[in-house]
Amino acid sequence: MGDEVIQVERLSAGAAIPREIALFCKALGHPVRVQIVQFLSTMNEACVCGDIVNTLPLAQSTVSQHLKILKDAGLILGEIDGPRTCYYLNREKVSRFQGLIAQLV
Repeated sequence: MGDEVIQVERLSAGAAIPREIALFCKALGHPVRVQIVQFLSTMNEACVCGDIVNTLPLAQSTVSQHLKILKDAGLILGEIDGPRTCYYLNREKVSRFQGLIAQLV
């Protein structure tokens, strides 16, 4: 019985990394969000939502919803600049995700 408790504690303690991987994967679980990340990775400066909308055949409100999901996962960052928000890739988090995925295989 004691060994089972130790085993469960080890699994719980090691669950943070799988949860983090799952969070990133969920955020990238839609093709539009992957396209947004790809687009932002090519930009040298922050982009407003309108710039992103111009590259996708989607309404601004739809793109905003996808941006929120990516931002909540930490994959992109947004800085408020007056009435607009400028988005850019969180390269530190993307590198973290790449490293976690590399550990899986």
